[in-house]
Amino acid sequence: MSRQKIVAGNWKMNKSLQEGKTLVQMILNQVNDFDEVTKIIIPPFTYLDSINSQLSKKENFFLGAQNCHTNSGGAFTGEISANMLSSVGCKFVLVGHSERRHYFNEKDGDFVLKIKEALKNNIQPIFCIGETIHERKTDNHFKVITEQLTNVIKEFSIDDFAKFILAYEPVWAIGTGETATAQQAQEMHAFIRGVVADIYDSNSANNVAILYGGSCNAQNAQELFKCKDVDGGLIGGASLNADDFCKIIFSF
Repeated sequence: MSRQKIVAGNWKMNKSLQEGKTLVQMILNQVNDFDEVTKIIIPPFTYLDSINSQLSKKENFFLGAQNCHTNSGGAFTGEISANMLSSVGCKFVLVGHSERRHYFNEKDGDFVLKIKEALKNNIQPIFCIGETIHERKTDNHFKVITEQLTNVIKEFSIDDFAKFILAYEPVWAIGTGETATAQQAQEMHAFIRGVVADIYDSNSANNVAILYGGSCNAQNAQELFKCKDVDGGLIGGASLNADDFCKIIFSF
């Protein structure tokens, strides 16, 4: 089974516009025409249009957004709809990131609505799931992942699910310097495919790209990407450095 190889850089709330444009140009200069990997740049909302102008004519580079609202429009001050994201060139959107769950108290029902809005606007969702350190140490990690995944994807048809990308982000390994071992990552990614197979079928499970999103960096990416069921990375801190991000892209 040959699945899409993906490296997505989530800048979170970092960089000025000029710093972001410079970072993208440095990445483009290094990656050049290397098109074997799908590259997704996910900057803050205010930079989307400018970054899209840099990426739009580059081979296998795409624009992503860090979030979208559950509604298509209306009196929601400070929010961004999937339709707005589409209008500035977004092809992907993060949904269910651990920071949205933790800091903004977003729930499964929110994620379902956001993904429906994304799909309606031809934006592919990168749906994030992951357990806390307490949940792993109490051996509840498989149960947590099963619930997070099932509660959301069961609301979508098999055809809609074919447009999903999944991202496993062990919360205990995000921004902590801790990283799941390659064995831990492979074990969970394989488990996730099993859950998908139970909900849909083995074909859906084998076709969906699953990214690793827990402090993946230039030093450990190659080992992680060698794992049978790891199809790439959702990169946080390392995506803010052009050299590191490019090393990750070349790690397959």
